[in-house]
Amino acid sequence: MLQKWRQSLASCRLFQNIPFDELNEILHCLGVMPKEFRKNEFVTLEGDSFSGIGVILSGRVAVTRENASGNRVIMLFLHPGEIFGEIAAFADDGVWPATVLALEDCAILFLPPQKIVGYCRRQCPNHRLLIANMLKMVSNRALYLSKKIEYLSKKSLRSKIAAYLLDESLKHGRNTFMLRMNRNELAEFLNIARPSLSREMSRMRDEGIMDFHKGSIKIKDINALKLEAE
Repeated sequence: MLQKWRQSLASCRLFQNIPFDELNEILHCLGVMPKEFRKNEFVTLEGDSFSGIGVILSGRVAVTRENASGNRVIMLFLHPGEIFGEIAAFADDGVWPATVLALEDCAILFLPPQKIVGYCRRQCPNHRLLIANMLKMVSNRALYLSKKIEYLSKKSLRSKIAAYLLDESLKHGRNTFMLRMNRNELAEFLNIARPSLSREMSRMRDEGIMDFHKGSIKIKDINALKLEAE
């Protein structure tokens, strides 16, 4: 049933160290089936009843929220093998805390949390590993969202950009790397205007702090970038 999405499932950290054949049996045991969504279709809506942890099998989505002024703020972009909804899975209110929008045609697998932690008729060790993986991912996502809040709390446009690029450089372990977002997506992610983002990045390039070409970034003065990120 899930053979066509084997690569996405294998790359998903929720299923880390679980052999595909075993995973197929676990998902069959949970009684879940993939759902398909068209480009620009809402996968979830903020405030709607929670339907389960989403695993992206194909396509790309954006997780968004509205701020106090009604403007959309992109929390993160997700690709095949990544998941959403794990933070809200066991919350008391039982609703989606954010809206998920399909950026292209998608196939998504929803895992009801009560089935994940509930009784497993097979009592398999891989089911317990699934639970352990989920707890690890919840912790990692909480740390990620904390970092997102840090970006948004920066007072200046430049400090937001610098903090983000510094973290990306540390994540990649080198000063030259590719961004996973295009310029429009990065502007929405940092909650700044697209023209303002381009102008500030151009100024940073002219000052010798960094250079860029399309989605490629090269940090030329890491110490200056650290100072700008403060």
